[in-house]
Amino acid sequence: MNQTTCPHCGHRFDAGEALQKHLDIELRKKIEEQEKLNAQKLEEYKKQIAEEKRQFEQEEKKKMWAIAQSEAKKRVEEANSAQIQALKEENEQKQKQILASQQKELELLRRETELKNQQDQLRIQLEKDMLQKRQEIEEAARKKEEERFELIKKEYEKRLEDQVKLVDEMKRKAEQGSMQMQGEVQELALEELLQAAFPYDEIQEVGKGIRGADVIQIVRNELGQDCGKIIYESKRTQNFGGDWIDKLKDDQRNIGADIAVLVTQTMPKDMERFGEKDGVWVCNFLEMKALVFALRKILIQTQTVKSSQENRADKMAVMYSYLTSNQFKQQIEAIVDGFKTLKDDLDREKRAFQKIWKEREATIEKVLGSTIDMYGSMRGIAGKAIDRIQYLELPGADDED
Repeated sequence: MNQTTCPHCGHRFDAGEALQKHLDIELRKKIEEQEKLNAQKLEEYKKQIAEEKRQFEQEEKKKMWAIAQSEAKKRVEEANSAQIQALKEENEQKQKQILASQQKELELLRRETELKNQQDQLRIQLEKDMLQKRQEIEEAARKKEEERFELIKKEYEKRLEDQVKLVDEMKRKAEQGSMQMQGEVQELALEELLQAAFPYDEIQEVGKGIRGADVIQIVRNELGQDCGKIIYESKRTQNFGGDWIDKLKDDQRNIGADIAVLVTQTMPKDMERFGEKDGVWVCNFLEMKALVFALRKILIQTQTVKSSQENRADKMAVMYSYLTSNQFKQQIEAIVDGFKTLKDDLDREKRAFQKIWKEREATIEKVLGSTIDMYGSMRGIAGKAIDRIQYLELPGADDED
């Protein structure tokens, strides 16, 4: 025997026997594990076999059920075959009866339709006859009414014609009597308009029965100086007289007027709006005010030019005396002092604003420098993760990692 001593407890034992026991233990463990595996596999095989058996039984039951159903169906079909044949024969007999009944019903419907059509035709014919008789009665009544209306119409036309003639006659007499009154009304309106529009001027009315124009306007400027005369002739008739212009030009020469104006209700055939005709201004009452404004302006400007040409030598002497006087010198000095004060204020404001601008420029440069430093530091740390700002980069520079 080969004895071995345990280094821990000093016990002596046989090494071969101990090894044999150890192997036996290991072998028993493996055998037990194998038996467990075999038992598990056996159980699985049993379950599989049971499942296959169940499926097999189900399949057999299905086959047997199908066979039974087929046989039952066959027996039912054989049993019902005679009954179906009988039913078919009975159905054919009923179909024949139904067809005969439908034919009879169709014949009745046809006869009923024919009878209804005959009734409709008779009703339509009666309506046509009644409508024709009604039209004949209405036509006779209409002709009778037209004849009566024609008589009434002719009577009213005769009355209307007489009334129109009477109105025309009265209108002609009224126009003959009121022509002078209409002219006088327009003359008064002309005078009132001129007096209201031009308060500096003198408006003279020409009395009735006196040869000459209807109104005379003496134009005066703001200084009260006479600048010229304008004469007005007022006409309010349906036709434009051929001698009106010549007569007004004669009045203009007799009075010594600068401008002649003819205010008329009816314009000459060759004029649609106001204008000058043979040296006379022609307009209607609505255009008169605007025209007189322009003509009056011309007379005032002409008088101003004439006045400026009078006594030029005396005016030059007065102007030279004024320019060399102490008063003119004092006025120029006052003007220069005023401009000097304005320039000093402007220079002082300019210096103040330049100071403000410099302070703001330094602040902006400081903020911009801090922004550039922060941007450079962030780009140096994060690299391409920070988007480029074109204002802070060189033109054409590429991003670097």
